[in-house]
Amino acid sequence: MAVIIRTLETKSLDSADEVRTLPKTKVEVCRLEDHTLMRATFEPGWKWSECVKPQVGTTTCEIQHLGYCLSGQMKVKMNDGKELLVKPGDFVVIPPGHDAWVMGNEPTVMLDFVGGATYGKRI
Repeated sequence: MAVIIRTLETKSLDSADEVRTLPKTKVEVCRLEDHTLMRATFEPGWKWSECVKPQVGTTTCEIQHLGYCLSGQMKVKMNDGKELLVKPGDFVVIPPGHDAWVMGNEPTVMLDFVGGATYGKRI
């Protein structure tokens, strides 16, 4: 199904429509028509199961992500045990049902093209 864009429009993540903060987590969301773009900054020591799980109340992250890593490194572990390391320059698809954590001492900054509407919210 093709998506039809009706309006020529621009927004800056530096003036996000919504900012969500959780422990060691900053989520900036911009909306254009029915689309969202999320920039998420995860500080060293961040782990989804420790920093986001208490807010959302699910066992693992149930958000689908289509993302691009700008900086830092993040390990993702699926419920079935599969793991991958996301590094700067990586374009990644992460299905629902995972945990993740920052690797190293540098913040991990990710752009997410599908998960921004609900990430970090109780759904």
